Amino acid sequence: MIMAGAAKTLTNLSPSLPFPLKLHNPSTRLSHRAISAVANPPPLTADSTTPGQYRVDVLSESLPFIQKFRGKTIVVKYGGAAMKSPELQASVINDLVLLSCVGLRPVMVHGGGPEINSWLGRLNIPAVFRDGLRVTDADTMEIVSMVLVGKVNKTLVSLINKAGATAVGLSGMDGRLLTARPAPNAADLGFVGEVARVDPTVLRPLVDSNHIPVVTSVAADEFGQPYNINADTVAGELAAALGAEKLILLTDVAGILADRNDPNSLVQKIDIKGVKKMMEDGKVGGGMIPKVNCCVRSLAQGVTTASIIDGRVPHSLLLEILTDEGAGTMITG
Repeated sequence: MIMAGAAKTLTNLSPSLPFPLKLHNPSTRLSHRAISAVANPPPLTADSTTPGQYRVDVLSESLPFIQKFRGKTIVVKYGGAAMKSPELQASVINDLVLLSCVGLRPVMVHGGGPEINSWLGRLNIPAVFRDGLRVTDADTMEIVSMVLVGKVNKTLVSLINKAGATAVGLSGMDGRLLTARPAPNAADLGFVGEVARVDPTVLRPLVDSNHIPVVTSVAADEFGQPYNINADTVAGELAAALGAEKLILLTDVAGILADRNDPNSLVQKIDIKGVKKMMEDGKVGGGMIPKVNCCVRSLAQGVTTASIIDGRVPHSLLLEILTDEGAGTMITG
């Protein structure tokens, strides 16, 4: 893939940037042309540019991006195919570390449905779903907490640390980061919750010290009862509470399609009014509805942009942020 070559070049650069950033056009993002040049350089001739020069060109064209986003918080919801494939997982981890190295403040939020299903199967506990939501009784909630908090979260922290950044794993219960409440249909779903409150106090010193928080979507109510909360919802609420510049949801689809039956009808950019109209017209349906609602709610609370991107594409995070084409659909306020 073109992006893989560019990302490899970028991630091999020194994590320190010992020079001032004085740029002229912070709205410009790294062009696909520069990425393509790095990934597929032309045959060398006596007069041609060396591979090293291509790397310098990529850095040069990325500087406006660095100035625009340096010091800004980016909340990334990690899940879907990118969580199941070791290759895609590695690309997401490397992307997060690269973004941290160039001055962004990434926060990762994750679920872990496939891993939960695997452990429920090992323990002969059936996985039951209603309207796409997991029915979570007391036994299932115990497994959900063990898997998300104890296994998936710490595995991601370890991978980020190994890649060269410093990650800190948290659940919603740590530092009272999230307070849960039962979902309206809790009678049918059990311990499935919603976000009642967010207190980002515990996150701010971590982000300020260039750590990468890795947050799992388990939280307790005021009485200490744990709940399983949709990770998209948690990401959106955290993005709003942190005043994030950008919310990014990694999914298993290309993004929002103008025609759900036409995979080539990707809507690359749309505002809140436009996406609400698509929902009213029935053009957005199924599992995309809660993702769009999550994005709209975060935008309404001050997040600048929210993107639903294709997590099946290697290095889709870099592709979304560093190129004009992006890697899915960007929703603006």
